Amino acid sequence: MECRQCASELDRPGDYCLVCRTANADTVVLDLERDRATVTTLLDDETVSRRTITTTPEDPDGEADVIELRNFAGLIADEIRRKRPEEVYATGDREVLRAVRGQVHYEFYRVTGEDPVTAVIERKGRPALEVVETSTADILGGSHTTLIGERAGKQAIETVAGHPHVKKIIPGPIDASGSGSRGGVRAKATRADANGNVRLLIRDGSSVQENRVVTTAGDRELGEQVRADLNDALDEVGLRE
Repeated sequence: MECRQCASELDRPGDYCLVCRTANADTVVLDLERDRATVTTLLDDETVSRRTITTTPEDPDGEADVIELRNFAGLIADEIRRKRPEEVYATGDREVLRAVRGQVHYEFYRVTGEDPVTAVIERKGRPALEVVETSTADILGGSHTTLIGERAGKQAIETVAGHPHVKKIIPGPIDASGSGSRGGVRAKATRADANGNVRLLIRDGSSVQENRVVTTAGDRELGEQVRADLNDALDEVGLRE
């Protein structure tokens, strides 16, 4: 592929031209799996390149896995840097997403749907959900720092705090006046409010704690996307009510 401005030959389609300093792409879409990533480059809503990067995950409890994930994320990050896009959208594996975000200085926006590229094109002009780059410790705040459910309750909070569109979790007081229930600790995110924020309810027997979750969503529609994703994440770790 040649640069659209000076016709210099590019190493890869959509690369930023180092000769005339012209971008040949404006958007990058990442479809991330733990062992495979598809990097699609767009210019004016047209696909100019699609590159697949693969890896072989190591033992998740070993040091080799950390190195392998970092190298995998590095290859994906290199594709982004080569394009110098205006926007980066991502979907898929959260662990890979976090690793890639740690290696590039771009704001990431979440996209949903079976075909993320089509979803990005269709949502042009609509507000996107910004990805938060804050540690879990910084996300957890508020005057009530006691969490119910011991280890499982903490896991529920950490699962929500690890979501890329959660800015803050403010733990609320614990209400122990409810009726007892079996099944251990359970949690769920409730319907989003007009500002896109949700409530995280954690139940442990007769006790329940309502935690306020501040998201990057600016309205109820986008907040509902985050709510559904949070409940899916809680389901993945076996804590969904």
